[in-house]
Amino acid sequence: MSVGLLAGVDIGGTKCAVVLARPAAMAGGEPVVLGRREFPTAFDGGPGAMLDRLRDALEGELSEAGPEGRTGVRIGISCGGPLDSRRGLVLSPPNLLGWDRVPVVAYFQGAFAHRGVTRVKLENDANAGALAEWRYGAGRGAGSLVFLTFGTGFGAGLILDGRLYRGVADSAGEIGHIRLAEHGPVGYGKAGSAEGFCSGGGLAQTARTRVLEQLQRGAKPALCPDASQLDRLTARTVADAADAGDELALSIYRECGEQLGKALSILVDLLAPECIVIGSIFTHSQGLLWPAARAVLEREALPQALAGCDVVPAALGRRIGDLAALAVAESED
Repeated sequence: MSVGLLAGVDIGGTKCAVVLARPAAMAGGEPVVLGRREFPTAFDGGPGAMLDRLRDALEGELSEAGPEGRTGVRIGISCGGPLDSRRGLVLSPPNLLGWDRVPVVAYFQGAFAHRGVTRVKLENDANAGALAEWRYGAGRGAGSLVFLTFGTGFGAGLILDGRLYRGVADSAGEIGHIRLAEHGPVGYGKAGSAEGFCSGGGLAQTARTRVLEQLQRGAKPALCPDASQLDRLTARTVADAADAGDELALSIYRECGEQLGKALSILVDLLAPECIVIGSIFTHSQGLLWPAARAVLEREALPQALAGCDVVPAALGRRIGDLAALAVAESED
């Protein structure tokens, strides 16, 4: 079947972007990007104002494409959940205040009817990322794949037996909600959860707790020698200190890696995927996280399942948002 242009719409709590592309000339290749526009997410005026801005940005890209922009377009939308992909609704994501039951698919179908839009699809960002890494990135060619976000949050997109698996109410893959310890940093509304340990915010929480313990004992850790600086601790600052050899920072990343290993062992035992692709923080800090994670994974996971599973960093880097939305547009599922 002939496919016209692909349009990707990436809706995030910090930024939004639209990207226009031609499908790849050959199977397994990346779409050919024709144009892209990005801007900060704004909440003044509610979701309607933001959707109008996205519409105008995409209309501008299609106009610049000339006659090619009038020959049909498939639109893929990637957005943080919760959402209802089947009905095309965004359902109050925590990072999109006021986006309550927003019919984004119907909006774009109506807004681009004059462009001969052939289809509009919505997926949560973890599912969209899984499609992108499976089609264009580190998981290319795998029959089954788990994509872990490991950024602001810790969620999974699942490709099982060559198909995206969404589960009931688009809720499959919420590995971040699983409690790994009775006590620990809070993530996904649960202390000691996988997201609490394995996310940017979780790493910062762990760092603040560990630093505060030392400060209250009278020590002045190099990572943060004064309580007034606790709020400045982030996953990035701790990683920089760990890379420079700071023992406290190294121990914080080692603890995170151990908890990551627990989460990975659950996924390996339960799903036996061919590939687990881990994004964002893991791609930048693999050397700090992987030794501890691998040790736990090798201790906990079923050997036969682990032997058939590759754990690799995501390959698409900063392009993941664009390519995730384009993969949704291109997907036949």
